[in-house]
Amino acid sequence: MSLLPPEQFAAIQKASLDALFGLTRTAFEGCQKLVELNLQATRSALAGSQDHVLKALSVREPQDLAALAALLMQPTTGKIQSYGRQVFAIITATQTEMAKLAGAQVETHQRQVQTLVDTVAQRAPAGSEAAVTALKSAITATSTLYETVQRTTQQAVDVAESNFSLASAAASKATQQAVERASRAAKK
Repeated sequence: MSLLPPEQFAAIQKASLDALFGLTRTAFEGCQKLVELNLQATRSALAGSQDHVLKALSVREPQDLAALAALLMQPTTGKIQSYGRQVFAIITATQTEMAKLAGAQVETHQRQVQTLVDTVAQRAPAGSEAAVTALKSAITATSTLYETVQRTTQQAVDVAESNFSLASAAASKATQQAVERASRAAKK
């Protein structure tokens, strides 16, 4: 005696494969965005390097070279910070989408398990109420654990994003101060 008819079993398998392909597609799209960002950053860095070298070759005095270095440092640091923010945004968006897909799959499985438990409870022989109640309690505990893990993960992502923003602001301020010191030193 099977608890699930073949059609229902096939539907569950199809839904699981759809979820797997959805997660795979999301991961691939995230990787594709990172590759595109890296290509863009590489193009920009090459163009910037060429420009910097040409400017450095046109300098005649050592103090002018120091001033040029200070002048070029700030935009480069800003580009690096922008790149880091974009990488973080892509990773966060991909993680959020994957969590959403995984959460939907977990909810679907929870409903299916609940349906299965209800079916087992209806077909269970008399006197097995305690076992059915224990099974339902285990399912409820698992659902609660999943929800707790999901909330904790989201909180960790929020904290990481906040810390990244703070570190980026501090690095930007430190860079600005270094540029100002280099500019003053070059003028002496």
